[in-house]
Amino acid sequence: MATKADFTEDEWKAMQRGVTGAGTLTSVADADFTDAFGEASALAKYLADRRRSSESALVRDLASVHGTGFGMTASRDEVEAGTLSALRSSVATLEAKAPDEVAAYRELVTGLAEHVAEAKTGVKPAESDAIAKISEALGISPTA
Repeated sequence: MATKADFTEDEWKAMQRGVTGAGTLTSVADADFTDAFGEASALAKYLADRRRSSESALVRDLASVHGTGFGMTASRDEVEAGTLSALRSSVATLEAKAPDEVAAYRELVTGLAEHVAEAKTGVKPAESDAIAKISEALGISPTA
């Protein structure tokens, strides 16, 4: 079972940024200010739950992240580009170093994005589009 010690600092930061970035990207996809606080809370609660309940030590470690890896002034485009790049890099790293953890990472990321999208007023089309981009970056084929 892989742990933080199995990765370089840059690899670890990319994996963390992919996780929190997915939640952030989903939240900013539909910029309704009234939903932002509920979505941030949903992100934090989801990670706290995974930190307690995941069977994967790697997922538990990744779910302990604080912050998003993006500054307060990051644009929606910066969040999208940074998140998708981090997710692609993370999957490649996991496939090379811990292939048995790829599915758990994908599940953590997509579960977080879906949980954030469902918070407050339900999943909106822009959030669905963000989740589709996240899934594609993770190498998850769309269901037909």
